[in-house]
Amino acid sequence: MKQHPLPSPHALLREPGFDLHHLNKYASLMTCGNGYLGIRGAHEEAYTEQVRGMYVAGFYHRAAPQEIAELVNLPDITGCKIQIGRTPFSLLAGTLLSYQREFDTELGEIRRELVWQSPEGGRFRLQSARFVARQPHQLVAATLTLTALDQPADLLLATGIDATQTNSGRQHLLEESVRVLDQRYLQGCYRTPEQDMTAILTSLCQLSTDAVISYAAKNRQLTQQFRTTLPVGVPVTLEKISWVDVCLPGDAEPTDWQPHCLARLAEQAAKGYDALRADSLAQWQAWWRQARVEVESDDAFDQLALDVSAYHLAAMTPSHDERCSVAAKGLTGEGYKGHVFWDTDIFILPYHLLTQPETARSLLRYRYHRLPQAEQKAAQCGYRGALFPWESAFTGEEETPPFGLINIRTGQRQPVASALAEHHLVADIAYATVGYLHATGDEAFRQHEAQALLKACAQFWISRATEVNGQWELHDVIGPDEYTEHVNNNAYTNYLAHYTVDQALRALPETPEHVAFRAQAQDFLARCLLPQPDGQGVIAQDDSFMAKPTIDLTRYQAVAGTQAIMLDYSRAEVNEMQVLKQADLIMLFFLLPSLFSHEVQRANLDYYLPRTIHDSSLSKAIHAIVACRTGRADLAWPLYRQAMEIDLGPDPHSCDDGIHAAAISAIWLGAIMGFAGLEYQEGELALAPRLPPHWRGLRFPLCWRGQRLHIHLSRQALHIDVAGDAPVAIRVQGVLHHVTRELTLPLEQ
Repeated sequence: MKQHPLPSPHALLREPGFDLHHLNKYASLMTCGNGYLGIRGAHEEAYTEQVRGMYVAGFYHRAAPQEIAELVNLPDITGCKIQIGRTPFSLLAGTLLSYQREFDTELGEIRRELVWQSPEGGRFRLQSARFVARQPHQLVAATLTLTALDQPADLLLATGIDATQTNSGRQHLLEESVRVLDQRYLQGCYRTPEQDMTAILTSLCQLSTDAVISYAAKNRQLTQQFRTTLPVGVPVTLEKISWVDVCLPGDAEPTDWQPHCLARLAEQAAKGYDALRADSLAQWQAWWRQARVEVESDDAFDQLALDVSAYHLAAMTPSHDERCSVAAKGLTGEGYKGHVFWDTDIFILPYHLLTQPETARSLLRYRYHRLPQAEQKAAQCGYRGALFPWESAFTGEEETPPFGLINIRTGQRQPVASALAEHHLVADIAYATVGYLHATGDEAFRQHEAQALLKACAQFWISRATEVNGQWELHDVIGPDEYTEHVNNNAYTNYLAHYTVDQALRALPETPEHVAFRAQAQDFLARCLLPQPDGQGVIAQDDSFMAKPTIDLTRYQAVAGTQAIMLDYSRAEVNEMQVLKQADLIMLFFLLPSLFSHEVQRANLDYYLPRTIHDSSLSKAIHAIVACRTGRADLAWPLYRQAMEIDLGPDPHSCDDGIHAAAISAIWLGAIMGFAGLEYQEGELALAPRLPPHWRGLRFPLCWRGQRLHIHLSRQALHIDVAGDAPVAIRVQGVLHHVTRELTLPLEQ
């Protein structure tokens, strides 16, 4: 087997300096997490605009009957009041002499080191670090070290469990009990008013020197306070180890749960921060070996973006519990209320499918478990089959709010029509289900979950169709382009509906219980309207799109992602112009490339790209991938680079309320499905590499049909290692190869 180059060091995400304007951006990007728990990378000390956040996957609550369910911001365990002498420590006071804050993507550890001169005159070094353990997933470890550099000072530290946290003012939890146990441990128990969910937080704080210790429980805050002296040159360290455990709806609370949490914490805390860190690092390193993409690039930012992408894909995905899925902001913030969208099935699931397929299976079972609610929604809307909610949480009910923000031009609340007409989600779930079957060959899943999902999704589309002049059409829909609402025959929707019905027909056995469905499905497939290219190769996005006027979008494209066009036009006005929020027809090419020639795809790129603002974070990477696949290198790299910068770029507020989970995932999609040219259709794996000019090589692992592969691309050659003994069929630049153990091929330039 070929000897691989040594892995490159993992990238460190560094904050450029302390700045109030980007406090919340870096709090999101530097979230410590493990798929169960996410803790925003806030500073220990408080700042007015800083948003702290701790979230557990699946812990949703509705604050009032008229509200929608949201991911609860749990009580905080990261804040710490620091007072040196008579001065509360704050970077807004005194003089900041040096500052470095970084996030280590290898194990999800946030670290800070600074030297600060107090208004009272002394200089002090502060060092802090924090991580959430990969396993056990309830474990959080933090350390804070202070050193007096030139004069001694009195020191006060106060930390604990702060239940004054809210979701933008909405309080979800009742404080049931707070206790100090064995004069060492802090423990708080918090429940929802309905008593259906509970969180128990337990912390142990230990100081490296003698101190006067006191405790207080007041105003929803359980606090431990240390008073001591900082001698010159002698570090004083506070170590805080915490255990965060919850019960979700339907869970039975363990017997003696509170003492159990205390015992688990004591067991872990006895190891100390450094040993816990080493344990977690070893677990992360094992995961990285099956997940990391390495690029040989002239620009270090490229590797940083790929490492941040992979880390957050792990940190946002609740692989431990198939009742939960990935929110649009992961576990990094309160944006979109923590709801689950089509982002998960189309943008996030492929990464797990091709690296950790058991996680992809869990994400699909999240949908499967909610089939009854989806079938109920379909029936309420007059359809058969399953209509999944556009925004989902824990219960499977529709969580989309009926109205969005107020348009400051019209003064009216903007109605949100997604739940009423953006039904392509049903086909997206079916697409993801079929992709899982192709990549894994999981026969047990095919015979149970896949058949149920595909048949229910197909029944929905068949029942939703309208017969017009002998054809089945889909009316009053919203495609991926959310600036174009309530249209007929959106091309993306029609093709994906057709694909869903076709795949359901293939998946179901020819048994008596499916006879009626098979007849309906065959009729739908024979007569479903599929928009075709015109003489120039352009496919109409929907029946009315080509009749609408165009406007110059240059100034809106320059500030993509801000929805600046809504300051000049109402949503209704935008709906009547050729203006796209994001990839729509181009999204269709990304998912079903084999249906369209490269010439047709290029013609539509040329037509729709000038009409697309990219106000959705989902847009640029998809355009980049399609451009790359069709030989438009002039478009592919600039669009991909812009996609990488959606969260990681210079905008100080790019992700204040949480990272864009799908955009972060699309960094991986662009590298692997764009520049490595990976496609998987009908159970076949294919590669057609097209590396950008400044990439000398690309290395990445894959899992395909139960086999572990490692692929190394250079500009001249492709090398594939297969860990197992069974041959793997891979099509490279159009030629089929059966790889046993390893294969090296020259690449056409």
